[in-house]
Amino acid sequence: MFDKIGLIGVPSSAGAHGVGQEKAPQALRRAGLVTGMESSGIEVVDFGDLPLALYQPRSANRKQQNLARVVDIARRVAERVDEVLKQQLTPVVIGGDCTITLGVLAGYLRHVENLGLLYFDGDIDLNTPATTHSGIFDSMGMAHMIGEGADALSHIGPRFPLMREDHIVLFGFDPLEVEPWQWEALEQRQMLRFPVTSFDGQPTEVARSALSQLEQRAEIVLVHFDVDAIDSADFPHHNEGQSLSEALECFRIFCSTPNCGGLELTEVNPDHDVDGSMVPTFTRLLVKALTEAPASSS
Repeated sequence: MFDKIGLIGVPSSAGAHGVGQEKAPQALRRAGLVTGMESSGIEVVDFGDLPLALYQPRSANRKQQNLARVVDIARRVAERVDEVLKQQLTPVVIGGDCTITLGVLAGYLRHVENLGLLYFDGDIDLNTPATTHSGIFDSMGMAHMIGEGADALSHIGPRFPLMREDHIVLFGFDPLEVEPWQWEALEQRQMLRFPVTSFDGQPTEVARSALSQLEQRAEIVLVHFDVDAIDSADFPHHNEGQSLSEALECFRIFCSTPNCGGLELTEVNPDHDVDGSMVPTFTRLLVKALTEAPASSS
């Protein structure tokens, strides 16, 4: 588990379908994220929030909405992650939309070359400006990590492409959200794939297997956790996924390995918390996942 973390808030919905996600960093703090970690023995250095970046409709380029703003935020995230690592802290980045992952990778790759990514997400995000219907970069993150899409975004890091395909695990995605052409593209790719339909009632065992395979390839593993991997009955969004408790148990497994070099959390939208209970419940379980060892494999 983590001993000393550098917390980075990224209040951005620049790459999203609308506003709301930019409120997540402050909502998670108010719900006790920092105090919960500190009371469990984790030293937290809070680097505060980056500047607010809101989704704006009617972008000049319908297929690349808010590109300049998305690139700017990713670059700022990279600088902040670099700063955290220079202080020998483990970066924990709370967003914000999924495009912040590109900045996290760009910053981390300044320090570690053999980097693996555990992409725990309800989607595979392989759209590009050429294939998108919405023009929202939130659905294009993975494509830009592997060198496709808009040059300004895919070239923000110290190498191109940012990630080797065989150093990426796609975990927990909903197959119903994958278009036929994306399945065909996946067959040509080297990412390890663990859709939610493959869990067969044993998500933690599949999580351990996915992590083990990635650790055989990568020196350091970063964890990307998009809450749309959680079933919409427990966390409002558009996907069918794991229950909240199951998802966070898998997340706990990923974060507990000594090879976990940091994590980023995306897509929490406080505007969906109608009665004010969702964010506090999620935060409490998140702190538990970050501070307690997972149950032993049977």
